Amino acid sequence: MRYGILSDIHSNLEALSIVADALKKEGIDRYLCIGDIVGYASNPFECIQIVKGLGALVVAGNHDWAVAGRLDLGYFTSNAKEALQWTSNALAPQEKEFLSSLKLVHSEENFSLVHGTLDVPQEFYYLNNFDEAERTFFVLEKQLCFVGHTHRPGVFVEAEENLFYKPLAKLQLEDKKRYIINVGSVGQPRDGDNRACCVIYDSEDKTVEQKRIAYNFSAAQEKIMKVGLPEFLAQRLSEGR
Repeated sequence: MRYGILSDIHSNLEALSIVADALKKEGIDRYLCIGDIVGYASNPFECIQIVKGLGALVVAGNHDWAVAGRLDLGYFTSNAKEALQWTSNALAPQEKEFLSSLKLVHSEENFSLVHGTLDVPQEFYYLNNFDEAERTFFVLEKQLCFVGHTHRPGVFVEAEENLFYKPLAKLQLEDKKRYIINVGSVGQPRDGDNRACCVIYDSEDKTVEQKRIAYNFSAAQEKIMKVGLPEFLAQRLSEGR
């Protein structure tokens, strides 16, 4: 089975469209989305429709739940809060109902999906250090856990009593190891690379491969500014931060 895995789309239609087109050429059998379809950029409705059209299994991100009224806006920065309020006004009740219906965790076969951390998924903590990784590994019942939220791709590896972190390029999975894999961000990368990021997981070949795809971020920037969202949300797309 070949899985196309997306996360942190953040209403960036230009990025999502390019990623979806690229993955359609990769022989993908199933799509998975690790949350935050909406927030920050200007096309929340269109991005929801594309994700639905892919038939993706989706878990909730903090921005998804906030737009749906399930998470207090006090959790967010001022820029994020402004974008969430705009997004909430832009979406119809049926889109908000879809976002509200998303579960925090999904598990099957050999993997689990969660936006933040597996131990307390409702808190949407950032899994970006060894302490958080250890807590997620402690409750992880599968070999793999795919996460998002930090917008930075990478992998924590548990090998016997050792735990280490490394960048994610193409990973060959080993039976005696467990992995927490951050799939990066489609719509707002923060690792210094402004290209859209996604992952392909091949359960037969036992590989996880990061894909980086250039897109027209200038068009996304123009639309963010046109609808009156904070300028910073447009600027960061060209910088990958």
